[in-house]
Amino acid sequence: MQEVKPGSVTVDLAGDYALTGEQISSYQQNGHILLRQVAAPAEMAVYRPAILEAAYRYNTETRPLSERDTYGKAFLQIMNLWERDEAVRRFVLARRFAKIAADLMGVKGVRIYHDQALFKEPYGGPTPWHQDQYYWPLDTDKFVTMWMPLSDISVEMGPMTFANGSNKLGYLGKIPISDRSQAIFEEFIAKKQLSLQTGSAMAAGDATFHSGWTLHGTPGNSTNRPREAMTIIYFADGAHITETDNINRVADLERWFPGLKTGDLAASQLNPLVYTS
Repeated sequence: MQEVKPGSVTVDLAGDYALTGEQISSYQQNGHILLRQVAAPAEMAVYRPAILEAAYRYNTETRPLSERDTYGKAFLQIMNLWERDEAVRRFVLARRFAKIAADLMGVKGVRIYHDQALFKEPYGGPTPWHQDQYYWPLDTDKFVTMWMPLSDISVEMGPMTFANGSNKLGYLGKIPISDRSQAIFEEFIAKKQLSLQTGSAMAAGDATFHSGWTLHGTPGNSTNRPREAMTIIYFADGAHITETDNINRVADLERWFPGLKTGDLAASQLNPLVYTS
């Protein structure tokens, strides 16, 4: 790897991360996987300051935690930073991450859905159980989200928890993330006797990858340090826009697929092809 200095943005993150057949099988069976050192410490030293600076610059949430609802207490959420910051763009469009997404899903190519900086503030609340794909208006289940902490995190800071095998159960209803989703899916998980993969300590540059239908959530951050994570959502190249059957899919269609309608190829200017084999 070339020598890097903190604050520079010269690392292209193009080198491959080798996945084993066992890892791919585990992801497809359970709907999630934790991979270590997807980005190396020297690479994170380059990109962490750039992502943090952009996220805090574009954050619009200024209310104290006490004045927010459950969703608002769960995290600061700053989306599509790649559109607005060149350093973040290099990170989000990185070939390495995209190839992992394609290999896990078993597809030839992937496009960007969007990125999200998800920062759980000190003493921030839990993230309720939910399915991401409830929000996404595409006709494919080939979705994967990479969730990467920007600094080392402990279990007390609220790493991801997954319901194993829930990816195979598909769409579980019009249930947006909320106190209600927590109650409904907590009962559902118990009824279906799904085992849980609770979060573990992670180093900066480690990453989890999870499927769009995988039930997941996080505990709260019980420390006085922010849990700073960057996420990138990928979908299989060739997907099309499907019916917008809830208001959140309507909003996502307008924001992430400008100018497209039901039946169109999901390939707007906001959905670049970031890997193809």
